[in-house]
Amino acid sequence: MTLRRFLFAFLILVATAASAAAQRATLSRSMVAAAHPLAVEAGLEVLRKGGSAVDAAVAVQMALGVVEPQASGIGGGGFLLYYDGTSHAITVYDGREAAPAGATPNLFLAADASGTLKPLPFREAVASGLSVGVPGAVALLELAHKEHGKLAWKDLFPSAIRLAQEGYSVSPRLAAWLEIITGFRNDPAARSIFYNADGGPKKVGDRVVNPALADTMRLIAAQGAKALYEGPIAEEIVAHVHAHVRPGTLSLADLADYHPIKREALCGPYRVWIVCGMPPPSSGGLAVLEALELLEPFKLSQDKPDDLRSLHLIAEASRLAFADRDRYVGDPAFVDVPVAKLLAPAYIAQRRKLISLDRSMGKVGPGDPSYPEHGTSHMTIVDRWGNAVSFTTTIEAPFGAQMMVRGFILNNELTDFSAQPEIDGRLVANRVQPGKRPRSSMSPTLVLDKDRRLVAAVGSAGGSRIIGDTLQALIGMLDWNLAPQEAVSLPRILNMNGPTILEDVPALTAQADALRALGHEVQVSRLESGLTAIRRVGDGWEGGADPRRDGVAKGE
Repeated sequence: MTLRRFLFAFLILVATAASAAAQRATLSRSMVAAAHPLAVEAGLEVLRKGGSAVDAAVAVQMALGVVEPQASGIGGGGFLLYYDGTSHAITVYDGREAAPAGATPNLFLAADASGTLKPLPFREAVASGLSVGVPGAVALLELAHKEHGKLAWKDLFPSAIRLAQEGYSVSPRLAAWLEIITGFRNDPAARSIFYNADGGPKKVGDRVVNPALADTMRLIAAQGAKALYEGPIAEEIVAHVHAHVRPGTLSLADLADYHPIKREALCGPYRVWIVCGMPPPSSGGLAVLEALELLEPFKLSQDKPDDLRSLHLIAEASRLAFADRDRYVGDPAFVDVPVAKLLAPAYIAQRRKLISLDRSMGKVGPGDPSYPEHGTSHMTIVDRWGNAVSFTTTIEAPFGAQMMVRGFILNNELTDFSAQPEIDGRLVANRVQPGKRPRSSMSPTLVLDKDRRLVAAVGSAGGSRIIGDTLQALIGMLDWNLAPQEAVSLPRILNMNGPTILEDVPALTAQADALRALGHEVQVSRLESGLTAIRRVGDGWEGGADPRRDGVAKGE
């Protein structure tokens, strides 16, 4: 079963679950929007004590790792954009997981009966030691805190430690994923925490207590990130990866050598705004900007969100952006990613010529940028000083590699690499290489005005769908002037250079036949995303959290 089918099955299970968590918070001096109410409260508690947006992000991430363990945590990584409310500068932190030094381009290939190398079945690749990359989230947060924190590092952990030690109630999402990812119970530590004595998964409202995670967070609070990357915890991570039936090559040296990377924000114009996102190895910033620039002349403000014209144009622009993303984006330390050329006005104009109002172009190949002149959670936070964080954090698939160490789940981020290192005689940009960071679709985004004042912050969970979800939320706020809650609640249309996928809601399904008449291959499906957004309103902020998840947006 693919991850997409996992998600579909999950949504069938929880389609009738109440989404009371999707709330609108208006005109607050500070705000936190994240995927679980208890994590939002942890962030607000830090802000009340005088903490910064980065301080709150640490508290929110630690709490999410407790109450939303299927999506993110200590064993994962992420990308964070920080906006300084005084200098208007943006700092980008890359905490993406990295391939071990022992990884090879054939990491996920195995010989069939004839001896031919073929990719492992995806589920086997995910639930294995092969898929575990060096985690980066804790190192990223420690660096961001050193540069932008106001409270002591140890004072950002009490809420999460309390939740792990005293317990919390299982949410509908967590209960549903425990039903779906049946292999997770094979890990003894997971079985002792998330399953009942009869072997069945905990249900909605059941209590989960994770004292091992509380102890791990106490060590990290006292010793910093080195508690994870050196010593007994690191030794247990490596031992667990090597003991798996499909062992990986992760070593103590890989953990000790890991460092987050500070990068330059990828910014571009969209109408009267400046939109800034994550550069490679994430494809999110590039794909979102390319799609926005392709759409700019079409004056979407004249349309409604469910008009045929706007749906068609969003799908076609997304299709073009994904074609380029799939061909060109990889870790810039290993691949020459032609970012400037892909966003050059002449190149955008060339690609825009492929968009017709009368007909879909269908699956399209990448452009030629030598023409002259892509299990995750997201939080958005603004503090009382106008500093902001847009942070996408992940362990990749639900429950990651389905292995637990010291109360936390190990990521399976290496399955974000291409399993095939070579296609049609061409080396794949996103192939596995030692020390390389896999391509991502995470799209944490900040929007500035012409004076570089923060206008909005947005981002999403959802794998490769993150790009389309973030794009649509931006169009909702910027073109249709929707409040953040309205923008993140919009019915979804997605295109990843294949079928045009419509969320199964009447407003969009009513347009399915008209899109087919334009040549779209249309699929109607239940969809989830994990958007959170904050937008400036006068001297205050309002926020929104995706009604498809458990999250809330709350301010003070």
